[in-house]
Amino acid sequence: MKESKIHNGWELDFSFPLGGRNNKPRTSGITMIIDKGMGPRETRDLLEMSAEYIDFWKLGFGTSALYNPLFLKQKIEMINAYGIKVYPGGTFAEIAISQGKFALFLERAKELGFSAIEISDGTIHLAPEERSRAIQTARKMGFQVLAEVGKKDAGGAFNPEHAARQVNRDLEDGAFKVILEARESGKNVTIYTEQGHVKQEKLTKLLRQIPDPNKLIWEAPLTAQQIQFITMFGSNVNLGNIQGKDVISLESMRRGLRSDTFRLSLMEKYSGNQEQASL
Repeated sequence: MKESKIHNGWELDFSFPLGGRNNKPRTSGITMIIDKGMGPRETRDLLEMSAEYIDFWKLGFGTSALYNPLFLKQKIEMINAYGIKVYPGGTFAEIAISQGKFALFLERAKELGFSAIEISDGTIHLAPEERSRAIQTARKMGFQVLAEVGKKDAGGAFNPEHAARQVNRDLEDGAFKVILEARESGKNVTIYTEQGHVKQEKLTKLLRQIPDPNKLIWEAPLTAQQIQFITMFGSNVNLGNIQGKDVISLESMRRGLRSDTFRLSLMEKYSGNQEQASL
């Protein structure tokens, strides 16, 4: 469902410059945050302030294994109560797979209240059939599955054609979305340069072989990356690895409430006026 008249904190009758932002629950325009160890007060504050703008909450890499068990369960319940899908980082799943304990990992994840699971092979080697089996098994247990493509090695080779084939296979196996790896830095990995710029040629090759780019979540931890993806794909692009402190800032960009994307709405308006004048 898309907004026409938009509720806002000022309760003024005005439209956000970039319109068409999807409301929750949504399948496009997803914001996934990375949580590297927020305490109870910080978690509650972020939920009260920004839950409307968060769709997935990742307890990054293996951090959830270091929580007090009681607090971990309470935190998961708190996040679920706000209608946000919460899941452990893909690295923890990789550790479980490498130790032959993936089934136990999924069972405990279900007991704890996790609502999603990430399947990746950013560090380990996972044969295609093993990856498919992991996705399908998690789906059968009722988890929403986010798969991830791309290695975590800095400067590692990234083959967009190979990645696209993996994306399409993961989706066929039942993944809800496929995440493109960028780590927390957003630099020198997959489609990103050492400075965090998008390698446009690799991005173009990747997209040529993926029928629906909305099936991708772009990890984009840097502000410039978020602006670029909103510019390329619009306010309802799927973005991930967002810091909790940046959620409101990102939502501002999605709605044209920051100069960088406000300009986009002005360009659209100017272009529309020019077209009308030429008729």
